[in-house]
Amino acid sequence: MIRTVATTPYLGQKPGTSGLRKKVKVFQQPNYAENFVQAVFDVVERPAGSTLVLGGDGRYHNRTVIQQAIRMAAANGYARVIVGQGGILSTPAASNVIRKYGASGGLILSASHNPGGPDEDFGIKYNIANGGPAPEGVTEAIYARTQTIDRWLTVDAPDVDLDTVGASRVGDLTVDVIDAVADYAELMESLFDFNAIRENVAAGFEMAFDAMSAVTGPYAVEILERRLGFPQGTVRNGVPLEDFGGHHPDPNMVHARELFETMFGPDAPDFGAASDGDGDRNLIVGRNRFITPSDSLAMLAANAHLAPGYAAGLKGIARSMPTSAAADRVADALGLPCFETPTGWKFFGTLLDAGKATICGEESAGTGSDHVREKDGLWAVLLWLNVLAVRRISVDALAREHWARFGRNYYARHDYEAIAKDKADA
Repeated sequence: MIRTVATTPYLGQKPGTSGLRKKVKVFQQPNYAENFVQAVFDVVERPAGSTLVLGGDGRYHNRTVIQQAIRMAAANGYARVIVGQGGILSTPAASNVIRKYGASGGLILSASHNPGGPDEDFGIKYNIANGGPAPEGVTEAIYARTQTIDRWLTVDAPDVDLDTVGASRVGDLTVDVIDAVADYAELMESLFDFNAIRENVAAGFEMAFDAMSAVTGPYAVEILERRLGFPQGTVRNGVPLEDFGGHHPDPNMVHARELFETMFGPDAPDFGAASDGDGDRNLIVGRNRFITPSDSLAMLAANAHLAPGYAAGLKGIARSMPTSAAADRVADALGLPCFETPTGWKFFGTLLDAGKATICGEESAGTGSDHVREKDGLWAVLLWLNVLAVRRISVDALAREHWARFGRNYYARHDYEAIAKDKADA
């Protein structure tokens, strides 16, 4: 039976470029998460009998909100919820699941690369049927609804077993708990030459991958160690933790310091990489060579044809406004269109849906392609591995060849973390 719970609006539930992000204690207030989820259900497009995808990066409060969202989906007329095992779905994997199973959309519970834990951050964002972040028209409608909301709907039902793959019922709703890794790994195998990478590994190619105790751990272990043959232990910090081990899961020189020390140390492997809290960002570093995200986009675009999924060539390259023009030089040399967008992956989604671009990237360590509608950290790592395997070249040598051919772009990026919102806005 559907139960209606009376509520009143909370101020400030305005989604940003990646949904609503606040401290866990804010989300733990009575009706806070429920108001936002109900606002989403009230305004988004969804035909009768729709499927909702649900999952998150495993941070603290993830499971609590998933259980409540399942009950609310049952009360709001969804026919099916697909949830990642353990409540886990990386952001790119969630995009893939939405697209693969024809869902009307999905709720991704993440605060991306922000710290996790009882005193840290939590977030909810809605992705639409193309698998990408909700466009501004949708997020504005959600925000408007949060300002007038007076009730949310639920059903009385016990918690779902999130840890066992299989189907169960909540009211009239079917809940399918799926292997969070299998669909994504299958997609990656369709894009990249796993045989070439395996041969390179067998020939002695070594790498280190830091999953930062975040969501990509299970994906990286399955793909890198089990399917590609890298030795056990190649993936560091591979178990997702609710507080990311007390670390800040942002793949940069500060927060992935141990990886940098490894890659610039005396016994450095050939290749180093990391991903962030929800799996959509990447860090690429070779032996004694850091590759900036802007350069990584350009270098991948110049070599993408070496991967089977991109052998037919690129339709175009897109970059965000703050990202260096290195990709523009590649596009010009290859005779490809190049697009500059505002910050926010949703703007790339418009180009991808229109068939105008194949590869996109931004200076904040996000790179991706038309295989999903989100940036994808592990995808970027695998494309690098594919290119290095085919060319049998080091990261440093590839970078130097690239700069010799296309020129080298320089830019500065300054990060300011944990600033009060009013001062940040100013």
